[in-house]
Amino acid sequence: MFSKSKINEPGPSAGDTKTPSTDAAKSATPSSAPSTEFKPSAPKAKPPASILSTDLHIKGNLKTSGDINIEGQVDGDIRAHLLTIGEGATVKGECIADDVVVNGRIIGTVRGLKVRLTSSARVEGDIIHKTIAIESGAHFEGSVQRQDDPLNKTDGKTPAKPADKA
Repeated sequence: MFSKSKINEPGPSAGDTKTPSTDAAKSATPSSAPSTEFKPSAPKAKPPASILSTDLHIKGNLKTSGDINIEGQVDGDIRAHLLTIGEGATVKGECIADDVVVNGRIIGTVRGLKVRLTSSARVEGDIIHKTIAIESGAHFEGSVQRQDDPLNKTDGKTPAKPADKA
């Protein structure tokens, strides 16, 4: 009567005595070593972009190493990795980011490795960039200057002064 359940179970026969010790060794090893080694190698999930909604008006500077999406109004400088200015947004200040996408209005300097002005963009100020794209219909008043490193505030015309030697 009990032999029927042993026949249906997968694995070695009932007479094999090595199975429990082998299973115990296998279960002890993976729980200690591989789990601690796997966690550091797992890539961290990128946090979502911070969103400033349309009813938000900020007076002050914003700085983040992540992404930011402006839909409201900011009176101050902004520094981010990816900066997106929404269609109804207005920024009065300097915008510095690796990638800048302008759908709304900026009054001030824009510095970015990649700068994109969409057809609804309104920019009043200088743009310092490595690459730029301006769609048809964008409104722009100011100067455009290409630099290899636009995120630094050197003017590009005069090289940075070397450190004084003692």
